[in-house]
Amino acid sequence: MSHLKTALITALLGATALTASPVVAKDLRIALQSDADVLDPDQSRTFVGRIVYTSLCDKLVDITPDLEIIPQLATSWTTSDDGTAITMQLREGVVFHDGTPFNAEAVAANIERSQTLDESRRKSEVQSITSTEVTGEYEIVLNLAGPDATLMAQLADRAGMMVSPTAAAEAGADFGLNPVCSGPFTFTERVAQDKIVLSRFDDYWNADAIHFDSVTFLPIPDTTVRLANLQSGDIDMLERLAATDLAQAEQDPDIVVNSAVSLGYQGITFNINNGEKGDNPWGNDKRLRQALSLAIDRNAINQVVFEGAFAPGNQPFPSTSPWYNKDFPVPARDVEAAKALLAEAGYPDGIDLEVQAPNTTVPLQMMQVIQSMAAEAGIRISIVAKEFATQLADQSAGDYVASQVGWSGRVDPDGNNHQFVTTDGGINDSKFSDPKVDELMNAARVAATTEERRALYNEAMVIMLDELPRLFLYHQTWIWAHNASLKGFTPYPDGMIRLEGVTWEE
Repeated sequence: MSHLKTALITALLGATALTASPVVAKDLRIALQSDADVLDPDQSRTFVGRIVYTSLCDKLVDITPDLEIIPQLATSWTTSDDGTAITMQLREGVVFHDGTPFNAEAVAANIERSQTLDESRRKSEVQSITSTEVTGEYEIVLNLAGPDATLMAQLADRAGMMVSPTAAAEAGADFGLNPVCSGPFTFTERVAQDKIVLSRFDDYWNADAIHFDSVTFLPIPDTTVRLANLQSGDIDMLERLAATDLAQAEQDPDIVVNSAVSLGYQGITFNINNGEKGDNPWGNDKRLRQALSLAIDRNAINQVVFEGAFAPGNQPFPSTSPWYNKDFPVPARDVEAAKALLAEAGYPDGIDLEVQAPNTTVPLQMMQVIQSMAAEAGIRISIVAKEFATQLADQSAGDYVASQVGWSGRVDPDGNNHQFVTTDGGINDSKFSDPKVDELMNAARVAATTEERRALYNEAMVIMLDELPRLFLYHQTWIWAHNASLKGFTPYPDGMIRLEGVTWEE
């Protein structure tokens, strides 16, 4: 090697040492708006749980920020001409956190678990898979009952998260107490309502892209406290910065703000027929639900609560979505029409309504605004604040009349609808049931073209916006804030925090 080349290399190394470089020996601390529910991809349903899974559990496929399906544990796939079989090639050299190898047998076991575990909420998401065939150590065929336009999008989420078959078989329904997946971090400990700690998995197939020793997720429901903790350095990143705190965060030179329009919605779910509490005026008479919708000014909510940063909504997807039914624009507030519907339903002097809501800042602020609006129409709302995981548990059990709850959204429109409104839907907490809606939702899953699917969803929307088992309010923009030393974070419309390629540079 020449002296000139040696000197050049030495100079470059010296220059590199002087510049900021990623620091591996760091615990990344991320504040969540609420605590996750059970850490089992087959059983869980919280948005924050999915954020934890992004670091804990790899999926068969993932998405790009532009919502394209891309490889993760499956490296490629082909669909048969008749749409009834998907052949997947799987990534080699992957192991689960307990050392169990990832292969086609593991995928088959995961799909079987999602379909057969009594507690599984993924059953409707993978019901089109009639059988699996292991055709090689790293090749599997998914046989389908018919074409399923939604399946790959489902496999980009919890239905596609791969857990260790060994650990799953041993733990059964208790798997969530010590989850074992194959993602970049392993489960270390959990203290309910306090923290979830994950540690770097050295045998991760993409370990070179991971630059933290551990990641700790901290549930901090109060938005103001979350931001204060970020500014003080107690946390490094937070999800769902309140729109009212946006200006303060953007003015801080030590904080970086990122955002992405979400795929989901926020609204109020009614108990239509879920146990004894479903036998109530609000569950039994759609006119009451229609009256509440008419009493609400969605545009005013966006301005008052969200500083105009979000989008008023009345459907499962925002008006910018190709799936939005333009024949049903966001309704204007009409207090007199609301009063007339109440009188028609037999309540000329008004009616009480109990709504459970998360015990976090923004939902409670919004419900207080709705409470004030509804009162003008004669609807007397009482708000019951609950810790979010408790709220969901009560909702599942039917222990509620109405629940202010949302959905983070899915790439495919099926994910925002089917499981909520079909008769046996996995998270149909209303127990709403309509044979025509079932027919339309099931048909949309197998329709050959986007145009056909859109027509089916439009027809279903006519029924759903009349029945209103879910009353939609707005579509949020995900807003993240993080320490300026955190580099390389990419915002995604699904609201997840992907740590591949993210570094810490002092």
